[in-house]
Amino acid sequence: MIKTDALIIGAGPTGLFTAHQLKLIGLNCEIVDNLDKIGGQCIELYPDKPIYDIPAIPECTGEELTNNLIAQLKPFNIKFHLSERVDEVKKNNNFWHVKTNKGTQFSTPNVIIAGGVGSFEPRKFAPKECEAFENETILYSIKDKSIFKGKTVSIFGGGDSAVDWAIELSKESNVNLIHRREEFRAAQLSVNKINELKESGKINLFTKYQLKAANGKNNKLENIEIVSDDKEIKKIDTDYALGFFGLIMQLGPISQWGLNLDKKTVNVDTEKFETNQKGIYAVGDICNYPGKLKLILSGFHEGALAARACFKLARPDEKYRFEFTTSSKTIKNRLGVKE
Repeated sequence: MIKTDALIIGAGPTGLFTAHQLKLIGLNCEIVDNLDKIGGQCIELYPDKPIYDIPAIPECTGEELTNNLIAQLKPFNIKFHLSERVDEVKKNNNFWHVKTNKGTQFSTPNVIIAGGVGSFEPRKFAPKECEAFENETILYSIKDKSIFKGKTVSIFGGGDSAVDWAIELSKESNVNLIHRREEFRAAQLSVNKINELKESGKINLFTKYQLKAANGKNNKLENIEIVSDDKEIKKIDTDYALGFFGLIMQLGPISQWGLNLDKKTVNVDTEKFETNQKGIYAVGDICNYPGKLKLILSGFHEGALAARACFKLARPDEKYRFEFTTSSKTIKNRLGVKE
């Protein structure tokens, strides 16, 4: 059981800045995110697209913003729990007992939901038997490409991720690229490269095909069956199947935590950004209140106020004293600033 002053759900910009604010006032916190990387929507949806409405930053990409927020957290050594989804939040006296899908458990007086528009989850293969192979030989993201060396890999999808990984893995693997359409959505240069690799025999290309069945045992794939628009079925021996169909955004388990919801957002007050459950806050795109703007700068404001509200529950015997970072020796010590 991990005990912490506050648990943040979501490692996007708002979650990162909220962690910064918690640490500035002397509270401990940890961050859980369903994605396998830090940055939330900024990294998953628009890492290379310019953002023009961050105060004092005329222009930056989602990746640049994320990297700057991570750098801002460097003095604090915050623990991240990536690729974990919070499934259970239950009250236990004055604390919330939180459990993830991987069994990690937390005890905390404060839970801050900074989950953007909910949890990002990959679109998955339709055949039910694929579930038995997930996280073993059927994957929806790549963490370590070395596991595919010398193996047969069947990649499904027609976007940049599918095409780019097919090109990359073809260097050391036997690659099958399977797409349900004739046309690809990936960058034209990449599509041209795929056609070159096909002509040279380095990639097997199947268009207008989809996965029909996955076969194997002990969580290990042995072969897959694909079916064409004309109902032609092919059986392909393969060690891995990779699906790159994009992400879907779902409110997920949050809907079961007894919160006051408005469609896919969580209603909060505007003093502490607290929900109807004492000690649970919502900040960023996932929260709702009159006049709410879905801007990153709004999330920063919400996170700052929620962090200070956490102090009362985390340190009930202490009085919170507001301090400016420009003049507070205590805050500068926490930041490691030497004067």
